[in-house]
Amino acid sequence: MATLMESVMDSYNDLFIKSRDPRVDGWLLMDSPWPTFFICLSYVFIVKVAGPYYMKSRPAFQLRNIIVIYNAFQVVFSTWIFFEFGMGGWFRGYSYRCQPVDYSENPIATRMVHASWWYYFSKFTEFFDTFFFVLHKKFEHVSTLHVIHHGCMPMSVWFGVKFTPGGHSTFFGFINTFVHIVMYTYYMLAAMGPRYRRYIWWKKYLTNLQMIQFIMIFAHAFQLCFTECNYPRAFMWWIGGHAVMFFFLFANFYIKAYLNGASKAKALLANGHSKMNGFSNGHIPNGITKLNGHANGHANGHANGHANGHANGHANGHANGHANGHVLADSEAFSVRARKLVCMNVDTALE
Repeated sequence: MATLMESVMDSYNDLFIKSRDPRVDGWLLMDSPWPTFFICLSYVFIVKVAGPYYMKSRPAFQLRNIIVIYNAFQVVFSTWIFFEFGMGGWFRGYSYRCQPVDYSENPIATRMVHASWWYYFSKFTEFFDTFFFVLHKKFEHVSTLHVIHHGCMPMSVWFGVKFTPGGHSTFFGFINTFVHIVMYTYYMLAAMGPRYRRYIWWKKYLTNLQMIQFIMIFAHAFQLCFTECNYPRAFMWWIGGHAVMFFFLFANFYIKAYLNGASKAKALLANGHSKMNGFSNGHIPNGITKLNGHANGHANGHANGHANGHANGHANGHANGHANGHVLADSEAFSVRARKLVCMNVDTALE
């Protein structure tokens, strides 16, 4: 047993001490993976258990202004990190085919190290996306996709900053921060109220952009399978595997939200019109016919008892005209109201 423990400790030391990048020694949360791990577990517990329990008997918080400010901050923060990734290498000649890590104290290399750490830190600020959903009692948005995506990212990025804060793997952060600029711009406009809804018609294309980024990331990572490059292949599999997983999670969301949702809406629209046509054809004309017959019979019988010639003409004309006009007006009004009701439901489903 003692030998096993010594072997585990030796492996731990080899990984987390000998293989580390000493440039991040002493940086916040960088000395050990456990603080990040427990923060991620705490996040999952808060958004899936503690938060919903706390909000169960409380009204939703009104946080529009706070959310607008938060998203504006995220747009600025993501823009700055994207710029730092670019100036740390991707705007300065980094190879998109094979880029080893520069472990020197070169100012450009250390700038990339700082950009990598700030990207890691940004994964914690993104937790507030979910916290706001919980405080708004929008628990349906706290989906498995959402929690996995946000809960895994800090731990995943920690390893990159600890061992390879630069080089090939930083392409992930470079592309991801650009997507976040677009994404948080959308969230900011959406939070600003109904008058800005006309500016966010591109929600569907935002999901497309997110899926495209994952295709770019795993294609960029897995190209090292066919290229000799002085870069740790473990990170190729780690980053490429995450990109594949997130691509399929987002693709599943896209299918459910846009493809299946659109099909259901079209089916509802078709069924609604079909039912209304059937109702109109099957009920309204028959009702008019029956009422006409009743009116004619009553008027004829009454008129014949007094004066067949003149009364028949007067009674038939008056009764038929009054009955037909009244029933047609009511039937038409009901048909119009029913069709509006069906169309309103369809529009709601489409929205």
